[in-house]
Amino acid sequence: MTKYEDVREQLLNNPEVKAEYENLQPEFDIIHAMIKARKEQNLTQKELSERTGITQADISRIENGTRNPSLNMIKRLAKGMGMRLKLEFIPEPEKK
Repeated sequence: MTKYEDVREQLLNNPEVKAEYENLQPEFDIIHAMIKARKEQNLTQKELSERTGITQADISRIENGTRNPSLNMIKRLAKGMGMRLKLEFIPEPEKK
C-alpha cells in the first residue's frame, strides 16, 4: 500500500507540481491552523457557526479548501474561538 507521503514526495519531484504546491502553501497553512484550533477546543463546525454567524457550510468549504475566505472572515472565525489572528511575513528561503 502506498503512503500519502510517498506519493507526495514523488509528485513534488516534478518542478511544475512543486511550484504550484509551494504557491498554495499559505492556503494550506490557514486551513490547517483553523482546523487545529477548532478541534483543540472540541468545537464542531456547527458550534463555530453559531458563535460566528458564518454558515456551517461555509466553514466546511473553508476547511476543505473550496472556499477562499476574506481576511475579515478569518478574523471572525478566530474571535469565535476566543483567539486573535496573527499574520506574519517571513523571508523566502534562498534558492540554490
